[in-house]
Amino acid sequence: MKSKHLEKISAEIRSKIVSYSKYSGIPHLGSCLSLVDILVAIYFDVANVNGSAPLDKNRDRIVLSKGHGAPALFQILAAKGYFPEDWLFRPGHGGGLFGEHPPTPAHLPGIEAATGSLGHGLPMALGMALNGKIRKLSYHNYVICGDGECNEGTIWESLMFAAAKKLDNLTVIVDNNGWQATGKIDDVLGVDPLDKKFEAFGFQTVVIDGHNIEQLCSTLKILKMSNRPSAIIAKTIKGKGVSFMENDNNWHYRIPNSEELALAKLELKGSEK
Repeated sequence: MKSKHLEKISAEIRSKIVSYSKYSGIPHLGSCLSLVDILVAIYFDVANVNGSAPLDKNRDRIVLSKGHGAPALFQILAAKGYFPEDWLFRPGHGGGLFGEHPPTPAHLPGIEAATGSLGHGLPMALGMALNGKIRKLSYHNYVICGDGECNEGTIWESLMFAAAKKLDNLTVIVDNNGWQATGKIDDVLGVDPLDKKFEAFGFQTVVIDGHNIEQLCSTLKILKMSNRPSAIIAKTIKGKGVSFMENDNNWHYRIPNSEELALAKLELKGSEK
């Protein structure tokens, strides 16, 4: 089954992310691990993308608005052939290309927007979506936001704009893992009910299990046919796939030591089967 194949890819990507964190000293493991299945569903099954033609005008645009998930995106792009995987292991981590956040598009194939300042990726994606409408191009626009990122006012201004301009070529996916940098979302600045809020702003909205790849793929394909902007609230687990990282917010900033790396890779190797 295709879903089993994609689940295997997710396990492999998670293993590479943990290894790269140890190698590079780059944190945000919990945030990266929670969004892997979302990225795998988009890049490996749903989106019209081609690593050999990263600037094709008809390609779907994929913007990682929660830019601190960049180490996950880098592994996905390498797996899809945008650049050789060994670029990730150059001295200086590729001349500074592979840091905590995506670099500018001009510097790395497959990157659509340099993000990291939360709340900025969605507005940039709106420009891409509006451009597609004006130029009558058929590409779709996917934006992955964090639930903590929804504390930003620019998110809600963007949703109003998207609905007003009838940007049915836009799908927002919220990585709803329940945590942000300093604690639980509900303790810092609660954003629930996210689905009702997105609906109120004019989005066709669905709540799903963000680790069920089959459900992710089918929902993304259905929403691509929507006659209005759409959103998926993907319920995820921060640190997904590594038991001692799951829902432990210390892994927002921690780097694994050698023993932790070995344990994590052993767990993830078992989930590949």
